[in-house]
Amino acid sequence: MSAPADSAATGGGRRYLLPALVVALFAVIVAFFFVGLSHDPRKLPSALLDRPAPPFDLPPLHEGGPGLKTADLKGQVALVNVFASWCVPCRVEHPLLMRLAKENAVPVYGIAWKDTRANADAFLRELGNPYGRIGFDGSGRVGIDWGVYGVPETYVIDREGRIRYKVVGPIMPQELNETLLPLIEKLKK
Repeated sequence: MSAPADSAATGGGRRYLLPALVVALFAVIVAFFFVGLSHDPRKLPSALLDRPAPPFDLPPLHEGGPGLKTADLKGQVALVNVFASWCVPCRVEHPLLMRLAKENAVPVYGIAWKDTRANADAFLRELGNPYGRIGFDGSGRVGIDWGVYGVPETYVIDREGRIRYKVVGPIMPQELNETLLPLIEKLKK
């Protein structure tokens, strides 16, 4: 008679196993959710921080104008802004890029990403051109090498051509004044 008692005890334990697993799985999902909410999506990790900018050599956006290549980023602190004419947030940050160019605070270079030459040119004619050089990356290949998630993205490059900071999304006035400009001044010294 002891055999039936053992199987009843074992079966009773199995009865609680499935609900316990469901509760444990739910707890893990909730934990991942709360950890995800605590991260700023504009501060995505980049494996390229403090490393040399990836080698590239882009043709110019405008016929006869200068393109953009790795060598252009060495010897000075610079900003590289990845933009596209179809990008609404690019329009939001554009006045700040124009301000930087007007004040000569830092050389600003552009990468026209996954766009057409005609549309990118129309975008710049409408809003102004803050870029000293613009490379055309119509296929998005160079953007992949740089780890571009989308546009706009902006990179601060030091004198040695290393990526020192990355902004995902539009540059906002507070970030420009409190983070980017102080970093640029520090890197210039």
